[in-house]
Amino acid sequence: MIVVPPRGLPIALPFRAMNASFDLTDRIALITGASRGIGEAIARAFADAGALVIVTSRKLDGCEAVAASIREAGGRAEARVCHIGDRNAIAACVADVVAAHGRIDVLVNNAAANPYFGHVLDTDPGAYQKTVDVNIGGYFAMSQVVGQQMRQQGSGAILNVASIDGLRPGVMRGIYSITKAAVIQMTKVFARECAPLGIRVNALLPGLTETKFASALTQNPAILEMALQHIPMHRIAQPTEMTGAALYLCSDASSYTTGACLEVDGGFLLV
Repeated sequence: MIVVPPRGLPIALPFRAMNASFDLTDRIALITGASRGIGEAIARAFADAGALVIVTSRKLDGCEAVAASIREAGGRAEARVCHIGDRNAIAACVADVVAAHGRIDVLVNNAAANPYFGHVLDTDPGAYQKTVDVNIGGYFAMSQVVGQQMRQQGSGAILNVASIDGLRPGVMRGIYSITKAAVIQMTKVFARECAPLGIRVNALLPGLTETKFASALTQNPAILEMALQHIPMHRIAQPTEMTGAALYLCSDASSYTTGACLEVDGGFLLV
C-alpha cells in the first residue's frame, strides 16, 4: 500500500512500483520506420518491455527480418507495410492492425525522408516536397488516423521522433530542420487537444545518432570531428541510447506527461 505523505512532501514509490510503470505488457505498439536505426531499436526495447510490436516501413522484407529477430529473442512482433507518405496506405495499415488486435495503444512516428544536404537556396523542389509530405504530412496523417482509434478506446500514447535540428537548424539541412520544427509544434497541438481524450502526445529529439540517415556526417572524418566539437560528450549516440527516453514517454512512467519534447543529444544544445 502506498501511504500519501503530508502535503508538500514527495511521494516515494516502492522500487517495484516504479519499475512496473515502465511495463508495456500486452500493449499494441505500432512503430513506423522500424526496419532499421532508431525505429528498430525502439521496437526491440518495447518488445523487451512486453509489448506486441507492429514493425512497419515501406518494404515488407526489412520489417519481417526485424520482427522475426524479435520473436527469436522471445518477444512478440508482426510486420506490416506502411508508406507514411500515402494516406490510403496508412488507413489500410491501421485498419488491419485494429481488425487483428482490436486496438492500438502506442504509436511511434519515426519514419522520415532522407535529409537533403545542401544550401537552402539550392534545395531541389522534389526533395522539398518529399520531405514535407513524409516528415509533416505522414506524421500528421498517422497521428490523426491512429488518434481516432485511440479516442474510441479512451486512451493511448503517441511519440513523435523529431530532432534537435527542429530547435537549432542543422547546417545544410534546411528543409529537414524546417519539417522537424513543424513536428515539435504538431506534438504540442495534438497534446493539447487530445489530453481530454486520454491520449498523451510527446516528442523525442535525438542528437547526432549512428544511423543510415546520418551516415553522410558520421562517415566523413573531417565533418564528424567538426560535429563532435559541438557535443560536450564528444561522441555520437547509438540508436539504443534513444530507447530509454522512448520507453518512458510511451509507458505509464510518464502518465502525467504530455506535450513534452525530450532532448537526447549528448549536451549539444547546451553549447
